[in-house]
Amino acid sequence: MCKTEKFITLLEKFIALCAVRLSDDVMSRLDEMRKEEDSPLQKAIYDSYFENFKMAIKQNRPCCQDTGMLQFYIKAGTEFPFLDITQNVITEAVRRATVSVPLRPNAVNYFDEKNSGDNTGERTPWIDWEIIPKSKDMELTLYFSGAGCSLPGQAKVFKPSDGLDAVISFVLDAVCGAGVNACPPLLVGVGLGHNIENAASLSKKAVLRLLGTKHPHLKGAELEKRILDALNNLGMGAQGLRGKNAVMGVHLESSARHTATRACAVNVSCYVLRRGIINLKSNLSFETPTFKDVTL
Repeated sequence: MCKTEKFITLLEKFIALCAVRLSDDVMSRLDEMRKEEDSPLQKAIYDSYFENFKMAIKQNRPCCQDTGMLQFYIKAGTEFPFLDITQNVITEAVRRATVSVPLRPNAVNYFDEKNSGDNTGERTPWIDWEIIPKSKDMELTLYFSGAGCSLPGQAKVFKPSDGLDAVISFVLDAVCGAGVNACPPLLVGVGLGHNIENAASLSKKAVLRLLGTKHPHLKGAELEKRILDALNNLGMGAQGLRGKNAVMGVHLESSARHTATRACAVNVSCYVLRRGIINLKSNLSFETPTFKDVTL
């Protein structure tokens, strides 16, 4: 098998893994939340969640029927030997995985209003690049972005004088507006920056962070905790019914802002947070830090 074909096959299998099985940190957090609930109805909902996860693995089928839009976030070493073919490899892997997993075809051309049938199309699958100088490795994060949760994000630019309280209110309104349509408990990603596109990109990358991690700045971590507590005090639980935990976590990513702007964006993921990371070496050996004890 040539190395290009090996690369395609590896990513096709990784796509299948992420569609069928939730990463270890997500499963662990959901199990913690199940144990925290004392409502019989909440316990029944969580039990159904875990039964679904079990059956997905047993039958080797996606754990949610909406396999969303496939989004790839890449940290690419400038010396990674397959850098120039990576985009084509990803596209072909998605095309094949649509059949082999199978994935629901979701990519619709804006103007022809036609579904491509294989989850590829104009700028699709979406690839976000970050270049790492003098590295021979590549870190690839795959995220299945579903229509009921992370696709309907929100963003707004405030005046600096509005302060963080206005930003917090915006985040709470955005999450509450998503409500049951986003299938709680949710993971909330918040991006703070200088304009809408900058904040929106950061909010999605916040969703991709491992559960249990914190913003590196003390005030950022405190803001995450403040929003988390406010959302979990709503009295909303799994599927929007009465419960203790509306959200799995709140992750915030930030950048420097302009003196005259304060931008904020919000993305949320449903409890079926299908996010996986694969670290590739120059010889295509790999590690899957989000999944233990798996083979591809």
